[in-house]
Amino acid sequence: MLLSATQSSSLPPTPDATSTTTPIPVEYQINNILEFGLYPILGILAALVGVVFVKSLYWTEDLFAKWKSVPEWVQPAVGGALLGALALGYPAISGLNWDRIPQVFNVGYDVIEGTLNNQIVLGTVIALLVLKIIATALTLGSGGSGGVFAPSLFMGSMLGSAFGVVVNMTAPFVPAAPGAYALVGMGAVFAAVAHAPITAIIILFELTGDYRIILPLMLTVVVATLFSRKLLAGESIYTLKLSRRGVRIKSGRDVDIMRGVRVDEVMTTNVDTVIHNLTIVAFSEVLSTGRHRRFPILADSGDLLGMVTASDLKRAILADTPRSTTVLRIGKTLRALIVAYPDDTIDDVLQKMGPRGLGRLPVVSRSNPRKLVGMIAREDIVRAYQIALTRRSEIAHRVRRTEMKVGEATEFVEIQLSEGDRSLGATIHEIGPSLPRECVLVSINRNGTIIIPHGDSILMAGDILTVYSRTTAIDSLVKALKG
Repeated sequence: MLLSATQSSSLPPTPDATSTTTPIPVEYQINNILEFGLYPILGILAALVGVVFVKSLYWTEDLFAKWKSVPEWVQPAVGGALLGALALGYPAISGLNWDRIPQVFNVGYDVIEGTLNNQIVLGTVIALLVLKIIATALTLGSGGSGGVFAPSLFMGSMLGSAFGVVVNMTAPFVPAAPGAYALVGMGAVFAAVAHAPITAIIILFELTGDYRIILPLMLTVVVATLFSRKLLAGESIYTLKLSRRGVRIKSGRDVDIMRGVRVDEVMTTNVDTVIHNLTIVAFSEVLSTGRHRRFPILADSGDLLGMVTASDLKRAILADTPRSTTVLRIGKTLRALIVAYPDDTIDDVLQKMGPRGLGRLPVVSRSNPRKLVGMIAREDIVRAYQIALTRRSEIAHRVRRTEMKVGEATEFVEIQLSEGDRSLGATIHEIGPSLPRECVLVSINRNGTIIIPHGDSILMAGDILTVYSRTTAIDSLVKALKG
């Protein structure tokens, strides 16, 4: 028998002066040491649910954003109509019944109480989990008002309850109430969505006043957070919206500046190298007269074979290596090298160099990793930082200058280039004359990497251009870029 949310329990009591928590009628605690092996699995599942929720939300938002034929102020009404159709349709499909309000509408505290009381069966909680993701994505994606906190708790309780039922069916020797997993799942899914594990734990305490299940709660929340961070590339549901607009937040700071300079803009192309058959004796002489401590090893054909450093030579001498040994024998082979590519950003290089304490990286062609095209060192990165600062200042100055000239409304717009657009393959310098006079190209988002545009930047399919423009010139801007 499928139990509807409104049939399972009443709404939780309104908090008063003596109670600020949702009462949990069942005492939840660890009953078997084997449960500590189950809660991390729940954490991984919570991370997957959180990622699906985040992806679904932004997919729906993108869908409505591309729907240019419908005015933006009408789109929430369309989302509301779809929600109404969902509410009318899912009882006929799923068999779930509702009387006063659909279970996946509103905050759903009565449904959550049903899972905590072990009153909702497996088929019901799975259906409600999927429906809640759809309903929330439609609401927020269409431009409606709402948050992600209560939906996350709802999804978590449904997931946890389903997990608990499956555990009891498949492993009856590990007795645990599904409500216990529902309680932990609430915090785990919220942590997976918001990447706020401590907040999730504290909120669960505030809501329930129950600390008897603290260890599995902490374990599950941490696993969910770490796993979802991996799947979402470190972004939460909040920061992902910013990063999609070209604003990268790390430790509370914008780190775009080093993403705006590419390796090929600052790398050294006049590289000191050594030949593969150079002996270690000859290499010691090169070190004594040169200013570098790290040298690429080249074949007779000019192909990159590896790298040799002063540290490699020191280890060879301490090991009494024969004097006739070549640098290729004591250095690192190409396969073991950390390399950079010309189209990498300086931020990419910093992530490669920093953890390993490297001072220089060979730059190789992406199409032919054996072709050495340059070297990038710490001093090049310092120069890149100065270039990035200069570019950012220039853009800010151009924006301010445009604002002073323009007497009408201005705004930032994002334009995504697609196959067949007239500006593909052209440089900024080439398309410049066709752009409206009062607009400034601010940045190019290419596969998540922010590029500060300059004259020889080539536009490619999939690029998202952020442009500061007079509102009345936007149509001309789009025509110039897309045709």
